[in-house]
Amino acid sequence: MNSKTYRKVRSTLFLLIGSASMCVAANAGYAPPREVAVADIVAASEEVLSREDIPVRGEQGYVEDIIRFEVAGMQWDIGMSVHEPVDSSRIARGADGKKVGIFLFHGGSGDFKSMHRQARMLSKKFGYKVVSMSYPGRHAFHTETRDWPGKNFRDDGSVRTPIWQRGEQIGRDEYDIIYDTGQRPRYGTRRLAKAKPDTNFYYRMAAWPLALEAGGIAAMRKHFPEDEFSIYLHGHSTGGPLVNMLSQRVPNVTGMLAVENSSFGYIYRAQSAWGGQLGKIGDYDLVSEARLLPSRSDPFDELYIRSWRDSARYVGPELLGTEGPEALMRLPMVIEDILDGWERAERRPQFKAEYIITHGIEASLIEAAKVTAKRLEFDADETKALIDHYVGLTQELSGVGVKPVPPVMFQISAFSRDHSREVYEEVVIPLYQKMQPAPKYSLTQFMAGKHGYMAADDELGLPAGIGPAVFLQWDKAIKSGWFVVDEWQTY
Repeated sequence: MNSKTYRKVRSTLFLLIGSASMCVAANAGYAPPREVAVADIVAASEEVLSREDIPVRGEQGYVEDIIRFEVAGMQWDIGMSVHEPVDSSRIARGADGKKVGIFLFHGGSGDFKSMHRQARMLSKKFGYKVVSMSYPGRHAFHTETRDWPGKNFRDDGSVRTPIWQRGEQIGRDEYDIIYDTGQRPRYGTRRLAKAKPDTNFYYRMAAWPLALEAGGIAAMRKHFPEDEFSIYLHGHSTGGPLVNMLSQRVPNVTGMLAVENSSFGYIYRAQSAWGGQLGKIGDYDLVSEARLLPSRSDPFDELYIRSWRDSARYVGPELLGTEGPEALMRLPMVIEDILDGWERAERRPQFKAEYIITHGIEASLIEAAKVTAKRLEFDADETKALIDHYVGLTQELSGVGVKPVPPVMFQISAFSRDHSREVYEEVVIPLYQKMQPAPKYSLTQFMAGKHGYMAADDELGLPAGIGPAVFLQWDKAIKSGWFVVDEWQTY
């Protein structure tokens, strides 16, 4: 892609964002509760799960869609599943009169299948049209089932690598394996595939942020036409910063459904530092400090190969919350359960490169932008514009003619590792309040559940975790007008 073509693509992306913006005043007919008690969670779950299923398209309950596009001088394939009622007249409508479209991003280990339980329930029980999209490289184009075969770290020293384009493979000669112990208390020993300079792997790793942005916009434009649908975004965990980024780039995105999802990259950086540097700072400008806080240092060219250790780092805090320190008395059993679960989990991609956006690692984003700009033979001005574009993926857009961040409904579980009420009240929400203009928001804590909010809790009688209760709150807010703005205004 030459400089002229890049400018055209970039202009197209900004046209997709649009100049019409929502003001933040909204219908006050429904107020999400501050807390949802266990008894109410159980009642909501029973009510939702007992509903008669709405017939949906596809033998598996969905229809797969694959789109191809060009960005940064490369061809990219993006895979997704589409879940919707067979009878289009049964697609639910919100208080604004438009059909409800839900766009889902999975968490750090997954792909489009990771969100299928959510997508099926939302389409069959609520009548929404739902799109669950894989990040660039995460769709298993090479298997009929779209499950990833074998192990992600193999005996011959090779690792599972992304598939950014159907038929393309990353060779073992394109990367080195390195071992990182710098974050061992949190992750154990991390294994990474470091791309060798000037390889296809290296250039793909530098350019995928642009593919993520363009792919998400293209998927929503195709499946949720602006004149028919209002779109509500949900990105679980790692998917949170990515849908936050997309929320201002698609005109008919109406709201954020933020259950157990992280926020913009710079906010998640502050959230991660909460209790450390932030806890020691007295009276200060939170926004300035958040943007200046030291971040992780993950280079753009390193692909993290996940392992059972990533399951363990969540199970530990969750058991501490539900059982207390007594859980350590059955540590061998806990380890066995983690390892058994990992065997099933390896059907999902289990590699990760998204830290540079989700943690707002500006130095790595700048380097990735420079590598991409050099490959495309950009001049100094074009290179600076591309750098600004990459860094802009980690924070809200602002200025004249820019769509503000839409209303956001924060929801957290009782026993999440990273999403406590305190960090939301002391870090996340104050940073949203500092935005210009500040979006409408709510914060609800469900007094059960964990980060994987669809995980069954047999003891409480929650076969789908707190998920059904969460979705019932979404439905009430969408249909009551909580997300509806009073007027359109350009800022």
